[in-house]
Amino acid sequence: MVKKTILWGFLLWFFGYMLGFLFFAFVPPALLGWVIMPFGLAATVWVLYKKFPVLAIKDALITGVVWAMIAIVGDYLLLVQVLHPADGYYKLDVYLYYASTLVLPLIISRLRTR
Repeated sequence: MVKKTILWGFLLWFFGYMLGFLFFAFVPPALLGWVIMPFGLAATVWVLYKKFPVLAIKDALITGVVWAMIAIVGDYLLLVQVLHPADGYYKLDVYLYYASTLVLPLIISRLRTR
């Protein structure tokens, strides 16, 4: 389960990372996170329902923490440190993204066990 948790966490983070580069040419940088977020949320919900069903609350919490850590570390190393965004990186959309990465496994787990 550990390998699968890390793999899906990385794949979801990488999906958003690649969307950022794809949309960068068409979307103002200040709005980029808001445009990417619906795709990331949909992908995460799909993974949690179809590919990585987490039923136990404890497992969902661990999944959320691991996925959030992957997102935070990946963003810091490959966005903040490498790209040095001119207007900074950490804004409301980023914090909402981290929170949803942490909480979505818990929400979906709860919905699946009902």
